[in-house]
Amino acid sequence: MANRMSKPPLVVIIPVIIAALAVVGIVLTRNSFNPSQAPDFTLPTMAGANITLSDLEGSPVVLNFWSISCYWCRKQLPYIENVAQQSGGQIKVLAVNIVDNATNVKKFFGDYEPTMIVALDANREVFVNYCQEYNNPEGSIPFTLFVDAEGWVQSVRIGAFTSENELKDTLDKVLGITIP
Repeated sequence: MANRMSKPPLVVIIPVIIAALAVVGIVLTRNSFNPSQAPDFTLPTMAGANITLSDLEGSPVVLNFWSISCYWCRKQLPYIENVAQQSGGQIKVLAVNIVDNATNVKKFFGDYEPTMIVALDANREVFVNYCQEYNNPEGSIPFTLFVDAEGWVQSVRIGAFTSENELKDTLDKVLGITIP
């Protein structure tokens, strides 16, 4: 009786191994990333001017897609703004709102004038393009991309940063930029 209980049959072991390998493959595929040229775009800003991504070449860019209604977006926005302020011009920060109109975005910031560039993607065209290009099929926000000074996307983050230090660590690791 003890012998029958000691070894599971191969019919059980092989499917379990195949399933485990499939899960590992899916996770590795989802997290793998090959740098590519950031698709160019021009959007209106909260300040009333237009911003074109390629005009920022020569400076690394933190490109963040967000909305006012997104709790995690609002939670991480101060981290992104602080990094923009503390960078001393080492980077440009472009926060693209994908839901709200200019009036509501201006109300959200009130009298505060952010250091980061706040752009408006009212028709979500730029956002959808970036989601398709950078493996965000659900269109999750916050959605942050790290673009090097030559305009190449080096890293993508779907979801919020949990702290300002986590954002700074990512900038250091991905773009080699240290912000005190």
